[in-house]
Amino acid sequence: MRVAVAGCCHGELDKIYETLALAERRGPGPIDLLLCCGDFQAVRNEADLRCMAVPPKYRHMQTFYRYYSGEKKAPVLTIFIGGNHEASNHLQELPYGGWVAPNIYYLGLAGVVKYRGVRIGGISGIFKSHDYRKGHFECPPYNAATIRSIYHVRNIEVYKLKQLKQPMDIFLSHDWPRSIYHYGNKKQLLKTKSFFRQEVENNTLGSPAASELLEHLKPTYWFSAHLHVKFAALMQHQAKDKGQSAKATKFLALDKCLPHRDFLQVIEIEHDPSAPDYLEYDTEWLAILRATDDLINVTERLWNMPENNGLHTRWDYSATKEAMNEVLEKLNHDLKIPSNFSVTAPCYDPSKPQTQMQLVHRISPQTTEFCARLGITDINVRLQKAKEKHQLCDDYEGQDDVESNDSGEDPSEYNTDTSALSSINPDEIILDEEEEYEDSIVSAHSDMNTPSVDPSSDQALDFSASFSDVRILPSSMILSSDDTSGSPIGKEGKPGEPVELEDGKDLTSVPLKRLSDEREPEQRKKIKRRNQAIYAAVDDDDIA
Repeated sequence: MRVAVAGCCHGELDKIYETLALAERRGPGPIDLLLCCGDFQAVRNEADLRCMAVPPKYRHMQTFYRYYSGEKKAPVLTIFIGGNHEASNHLQELPYGGWVAPNIYYLGLAGVVKYRGVRIGGISGIFKSHDYRKGHFECPPYNAATIRSIYHVRNIEVYKLKQLKQPMDIFLSHDWPRSIYHYGNKKQLLKTKSFFRQEVENNTLGSPAASELLEHLKPTYWFSAHLHVKFAALMQHQAKDKGQSAKATKFLALDKCLPHRDFLQVIEIEHDPSAPDYLEYDTEWLAILRATDDLINVTERLWNMPENNGLHTRWDYSATKEAMNEVLEKLNHDLKIPSNFSVTAPCYDPSKPQTQMQLVHRISPQTTEFCARLGITDINVRLQKAKEKHQLCDDYEGQDDVESNDSGEDPSEYNTDTSALSSINPDEIILDEEEEYEDSIVSAHSDMNTPSVDPSSDQALDFSASFSDVRILPSSMILSSDDTSGSPIGKEGKPGEPVELEDGKDLTSVPLKRLSDEREPEQRKKIKRRNQAIYAAVDDDDIA
């Protein structure tokens, strides 16, 4: 099965599908599936644009609305996850996943599906420790804070995914799993993105939550985006039991959709020839959704997941054979995901712009149907009820919220440090040039354990080359030869020492080269004094 993987889409669906068509003409056969690793931007209208966490100058309608309206149809089945630049109100309608347009499927806050026997999982959003233990409390219209927190990963989604026991073939995340950069051509990465050096050396680049999922799920493939650079790695896991063969994960991150950028990769993936060629639900995942339904939290209160610490009557929510059989009974043994897309919001009309379109918190018929069939809670219905109750009991609820956010709650033992992407990435969109760069938080120490297998193995050294010979894309997008050369380990020198280039220059002294014809970002202004406390703040987890 030929699978295409795309990095950050940024709404450029027409360009991505055109590139796929070119790949098909030059390649051995048609593309069977397209996977998109976030920043998809499923924008239907002007109201959706206002729900994207980007400055107004970056709010462009792009081309998704044509697929939403039916003017166009995706030529290949497309599956995507959410990133940090999304029409969040649209994706919020489908917390368990669903069709955003014919032939374009969103995996939800977290999800697992099957296609031709290949098991595909994913988690949407990016990691921020200060929101990680909160519930899904945000709803339109968003304010300056919730328009950003809405796409931050929550502990409940990670907890659900960690209940999975069956093998995973492919997993998608927007931000990278922390430590993965130690298992690929780190020298080339730092040559391309020198501003990552401090985070890489401190092992604070990427998501600690995704790193735990990588250790638990051990998928055959893991695809990411977010950092706008192509990077391949091979992570060899340890075998749990003696006699078992150790699993390995092939990691690939891709760039954003722009000319001369490595934003697309075509990969041959083994599949079951007897499996159906349509999208299917995953019984284990559905059983976990049913089991964890009582854990749904739609408040801003910090909370911890159940664990075996004597405080919880139940902490294991993994799917039993009986639970999976119950799911099959509820679905009448039909796991096919229904093609039940429906238009839930007005579609953009270029001839009749509506800049004052009202923002509405909608209940999706797809989610209603899915929850009814499975017997679980629609998060958006729970949110609306909580909002109505809050309006009736405003004084009481306000006082309760203040108490519930007190830092006196026992911090979780789950690693939720404050580090994210603290370097300034010139390729990333700046959310508020006078206040903060979205992916900037002062890096704190991390006690995430790096995998115990030596990343300097011969497999890891040569692995990036395996993603260079399958591309059949326009010459402007072909991988350069030096992208896969060099050893990722052993040539950088000691931590803290500058890396020397062949001409003797210090890597840190070489000016960054623009990789496209994008405008240079405006000069970044200093953080306002009222925001310095935000960057210097230490979470409860770090105090612990």
